[in-house]
Amino acid sequence: MRKQFLLYIGVIIISIYFFYPIYILFLVSFSPIQFTLKMLYPLQYPISITFSNLIVAIHSFELIDPMIKSLKTALSVATLSIIIGIPTAYGISRLPQKISYLVITIIFIVDMMPSIVTAIPISSEFISLGLYDTFIGLALMQELIVLPLVTFILVGAFQSIPKEIEYQARIDGLGMVRTLYRILVPLSKPAIIASFLLSWMFSWDEFTYAIILSPIRPTLPIIIYDNITRGNLLASTSFALIVSIPVLILTIILQKYLKGEYLAGGLKG
Repeated sequence: MRKQFLLYIGVIIISIYFFYPIYILFLVSFSPIQFTLKMLYPLQYPISITFSNLIVAIHSFELIDPMIKSLKTALSVATLSIIIGIPTAYGISRLPQKISYLVITIIFIVDMMPSIVTAIPISSEFISLGLYDTFIGLALMQELIVLPLVTFILVGAFQSIPKEIEYQARIDGLGMVRTLYRILVPLSKPAIIASFLLSWMFSWDEFTYAIILSPIRPTLPIIIYDNITRGNLLASTSFALIVSIPVLILTIILQKYLKGEYLAGGLKG
């Protein structure tokens, strides 16, 4: 009983730790300026509610184009990571275990490198290819980070499926490609959806590649950064709230797939 009580206390403390910044974000976004910037102590509870901060931010700055670019880039990154990640992960999962681990380690080497190291030389190539300051170029750049993570998750998903299922499908006359997409992919649906969500979330708020490869027509995170550096704190907070809303909605819709065994490639059945 005592251990269960301590467990509940721990869960409550961790939940407060993670949800407190979101609470403050909503609080500042919907509180009048006199209660946020002119008080001796930070505001911790709502005194008055106003929508003026959001209205001023939306009318004062151009948000439509950055939001559309962020949405197109995130959707492209997530979709492309699944299209490439599924056959890549399947091929790696069917290699001997030692070789598959070696291949995954090599793939993750790119993730270990600082973003600035890869962004600058690739941006110079994108200028000559006409991909600089485009959502397609930004999406391709972000795939360098997203694709290894997606491949790692999907490799675990395919490895967790009993090979007898695949053997039976091959005996029934299905080729390798049809077996993959008609049998294995449906069985790995939770891991695929979780990978899609993680890819989308990474691209949605990615900053380093966006500011180097897309400085002229920026994404939403760059707009927030610009306003913070100019001292527009309330506008930046309102922008941050706008950026967070799609993430919260998508997470709530797909939350049933965000479980440890799915992210680890586990399969229930």
